Amino acid sequence: MKIAMTSIHVDDQDKALRFYTDVLGFALKHDVPMGEHRWITVVSPEAPDGVELVLEPNGHPAVRPYTEALVADGIPFTAFAVDDVQAEYARLTAKGVVFTQPPVAMGPVTTAVLDDTCGNLIQLVAV
Repeated sequence: MKIAMTSIHVDDQDKALRFYTDVLGFALKHDVPMGEHRWITVVSPEAPDGVELVLEPNGHPAVRPYTEALVADGIPFTAFAVDDVQAEYARLTAKGVVFTQPPVAMGPVTTAVLDDTCGNLIQLVAV
């Protein structure tokens, strides 16, 4: 058994697709119309056949209060691994990304937390 896909709920699929590809650097894998919404997945360009991140619309009534509560408490929804948190922080800050936590060394790991502009906080982590 292995993880094939994981989802993140977003408040605007078009905005999320632009942010996750143009800003963060993920590659579009699937963009399939499905009625009112689309099946959109992105992947790491370093692993195009790896785990897909599904950009899910946040239309379910439980999603918005949950994600808003996480953001209000400063809790990231998920984490992305990077080789160098400080370098990613510099690269993304130069692109206008807002960080709620700059890089912080926590023992053997360094983390930073960014706002994905689509309703979520995302943690960057390097081990």
